[in-house]
Amino acid sequence: MRSRPATVPYILTLQAWICVVITSLTAGCGYSRHGLYLENITTVAVDGFGNKSFYQGVELGLTEAIIKEIELRTPYKVTARSSAETVVTGEITQIQQGPLSRRRAGGMVQDVEYQIFVNFEWKDIRSGEVLRQRLGMMVSAGFMPAIQTGETLTHGQNRAVQRVAERVVSVMKGSL
Repeated sequence: MRSRPATVPYILTLQAWICVVITSLTAGCGYSRHGLYLENITTVAVDGFGNKSFYQGVELGLTEAIIKEIELRTPYKVTARSSAETVVTGEITQIQQGPLSRRRAGGMVQDVEYQIFVNFEWKDIRSGEVLRQRLGMMVSAGFMPAIQTGETLTHGQNRAVQRVAERVVSVMKGSL
C-alpha cells in the first residue's frame, strides 16, 4: 500500500488560497470613496454657528472644527458663501454638564459629562433644497477634573466640540 506524499494537503491548501485571492481581486469589494458623497457638489460654506447657551465662545470652536472636519474627511472644498454651492448653518441650543461618578471617600466628583445640543442644516444654495438636517442632536464627552488628572472644563468642551464636528460630517455623508 502506497502512502500519499505529505505535500499533497499543502498543495491543495495553497491552491485554495490562490483561488480565494484571485476571486477577491477580480470581484472587488464594492468600496468607493465618492459613493457616500453627493457628486454634484464641490463647494461648501460654513456659516458661524449661533449659541443660545450660557457657555459663550463654544460656537467659535465648533464652527472651526466643522470646517476642519469637512476639509479633512470629504471631497468638498470649504469656500466663502458667495462662491459656494451649499451652506452649513446651525446653532448650539443648549450645553449641560453633570457628574458621572464621585469618589467613595468624600464624594468629590471624578468624571463629568459635557453635553452639547445642536440644530444644523446643510442646504443647496442654488436650489434651496435642504440636503441634510438634524434638530436636537446631542453629543457628549467626558472629562476628569479630579486632582490626579487635572482636566479642566475646556478639555470636556474641546472633546464634545470635536465629536459634534465629526457627527455633522457623518450626517453630510449620509451615514447617520
